[in-house]
Amino acid sequence: MIKWIIAAEILFWIAIFAGLFTRYVLHQKRLSLLLFLLTPLIDLALIALTVVDLQSGSAATIAHGISVIYIGVSIAYGKTMIAWADNIFQTYFLKKEPAKKKLYGVEKGLYELKMWGRHVFAYAIGSVLFWLIITFVNSNSTEALFNVWRIWSIALLIDGGISLSYLVFPKRAASK
Repeated sequence: MIKWIIAAEILFWIAIFAGLFTRYVLHQKRLSLLLFLLTPLIDLALIALTVVDLQSGSAATIAHGISVIYIGVSIAYGKTMIAWADNIFQTYFLKKEPAKKKLYGVEKGLYELKMWGRHVFAYAIGSVLFWLIITFVNSNSTEALFNVWRIWSIALLIDGGISLSYLVFPKRAASK
């Protein structure tokens, strides 16, 4: 299963890079959009492989749980990851100034809370998928999925605490 997760991650970034290359170098906006639209199809293929693998009798593993997390994160952060890659591509390949400015104070705290909101969204998607798979597979061998979900629940709470800390203890700009 881990090989499918790695393959999905590689294909995801190939689709993103190909989309950016097609948009900025080849100036083919429609084709680049098609390449970007491949990313959710890659996600669907990964979740389908996970379900098929479990339905065929495989015992659930941590890798199966990671594939579910991957789907939730990809959906919740997909647009953000594409924007990040777009900024990197423009900065290093097109030699443009980085579009993102450093954030400080309350502005940084609100941004971190927004990112935690995306994490909550990813968690919600992942949780639904975890429970659908556990129910659909209907096997006693899904304990690993439940354990991965439990660990993710703890990680979400820790991330929330860290995100809130940016409001309670705002990051200040370095003195010059």
